[in-house]
Amino acid sequence: MKPVGAWAGVYAKGLAMGLADLVPGVSGGTIALISGIYDELVATLAGLDGRMLGAFRERGVRSVWQAGNLGFLAVLLAGIGTSVFAFAGLLHWLLANRPAELWAFFFGLVAASVLLVGRSVTDRRAGISALAAAGAALAAAITSLPPLIRSDAPLFLAAAAAVAACAMVLPGISGSFILLILGAYAPVIAALNNLDFVRLAAVSLGIVAGLLAFSRVLRRLLARHRTPTLAVLTGFLVGSLNALWPWKAQLRELYTHSDGRIEWLLGNRWPAGTEEIWPAAALALLGAGAVLAIDRIAGGRGPDRP
Repeated sequence: MKPVGAWAGVYAKGLAMGLADLVPGVSGGTIALISGIYDELVATLAGLDGRMLGAFRERGVRSVWQAGNLGFLAVLLAGIGTSVFAFAGLLHWLLANRPAELWAFFFGLVAASVLLVGRSVTDRRAGISALAAAGAALAAAITSLPPLIRSDAPLFLAAAAAVAACAMVLPGISGSFILLILGAYAPVIAALNNLDFVRLAAVSLGIVAGLLAFSRVLRRLLARHRTPTLAVLTGFLVGSLNALWPWKAQLRELYTHSDGRIEWLLGNRWPAGTEEIWPAAALALLGAGAVLAIDRIAGGRGPDRP
């Protein structure tokens, strides 16, 4: 049984993961990795299968709850859910009105995460380095894709959420960014703001389906090929910095929201002058400092060891 302080820590990490998953370009998996709960999260998700239902009937709820580590998952999901509902409006406003500052903070957060995750990859052979480079190239390519389609149909949102859920547990590939590419990000944020329970239920079902399927694959990779997998994940973090570059140029108009707000296809640009550099640099350092603080609190473990 975890002490109260440990449960509070799990809840706080869930809050941070939920906040990260709301921002296109940042993955909740990054927070899980640097805070030392990544392996526990993947193993717990992978353990949710049909056999658990039979175990409930044979051994009772309490026994299976403990054996399946469901208390950890429940507290973590409570933190994620709290963050999503509490901060969706704020993140929506910051993305619309202060995007450079928000991206700068998360750029620093992810850049510092590269160092923390990369230190666990002690094998420096060419093959491992090539995997890291491939991961970086893949993440950079994904984060460079323009949005494809846009729909708020529940079935489409469920399918998009299932794909995005796979990215949610991958450090460096943002579930929110996948939703943005698929054209589902704005409808999901609108559903959160409007408490549209039909669409939120569809999104929730998609997330659950995607997590349950992908977590099993990820658990096998971490168990059998840990170093190569961590090398690829480190590359994902490096490649995701492409999406978090603070200074963006509006390339072309994509569509107009019902409130008149225009959605643009964005590309990276250099800052216009020092008046743009210093606020972003300060916030990037703040993000990096936050990661180092999380790592220190976690005992310098993350990513956690099997």
